[in-house]
Amino acid sequence: MAASMKDIKARIDATTKTSQITKAMNMVSASKMKRAERTIKQFSVYMDKIADIVANITSRKGIDVSHPMLEKREVKKVAYILVTSDRGLAGGYNSSVLKQFTADYKEIDHEAVVVTVGNKAHSFISNNGYKVINEKSIHVKDDVTFFEVREICDKVIQMYTDGEVDKIVVYYNHYINTMVQEINIKTLLPVEQKEVTELSLYEFEGGAQAIIDSVLPMYVEDIVYGILLDAKASEHAARMTAMQSATDNAIEIVETLQLFYNRARQASITLELTDIIGGANAVE
Repeated sequence: MAASMKDIKARIDATTKTSQITKAMNMVSASKMKRAERTIKQFSVYMDKIADIVANITSRKGIDVSHPMLEKREVKKVAYILVTSDRGLAGGYNSSVLKQFTADYKEIDHEAVVVTVGNKAHSFISNNGYKVINEKSIHVKDDVTFFEVREICDKVIQMYTDGEVDKIVVYYNHYINTMVQEINIKTLLPVEQKEVTELSLYEFEGGAQAIIDSVLPMYVEDIVYGILLDAKASEHAARMTAMQSATDNAIEIVETLQLFYNRARQASITLELTDIIGGANAVE
């Protein structure tokens, strides 16, 4: 009985320490998620404005502009960008992207190559026979910078403009709120031209074509930057939820183990009292 009590006590201590770690990870993820939310809100203002400029130029009657990033071709080869995390412990954050891509991949009728962002995607793609472009995983820090964006954009834009691929599609987790993230599949190239109901009054100094030539690559980089910000917010939210669930489960296990420990301790005390009473009766 003593050994059993010792084992239960050891499990209680170990599980308590685990709950302390998961609680700390939950708090860290919550802080990072709030910071990511603020960044997304601030960036969305700029993103909406540049999207409005591109849409107005490409939709305005009487203005003829062209750019390789706007050209739609017959789709023979597609590059898929999978955005995951470098680390686990984030619930279904990584598996949901990989499952969705795997299911969609079975239905495609064209050649496909993959660009992986995050260790989880790179390991999965490399180990399951898909054709991956980047030899090493592209890492994205918690505080996303344009350095990571440029690394991705330079690679895929060059592939598209050189005609190596006819379409570029991104799979990532879209942040809705703390509890909900959903898979989003977005066509990066060719640039999707939005329909504009009301055209803003712009005067194009230097010509619309010159503006498109300079703005469009920047616009694609901004789209990728926004996607990575969105994915990071989703990652932090998923990890925060997973760690909260792990903490709650650990606390529940500790409570159950404490009940077993108390019962074992009570049984041990009862046994000792029985032995003492039995010995006293024998002496009498």
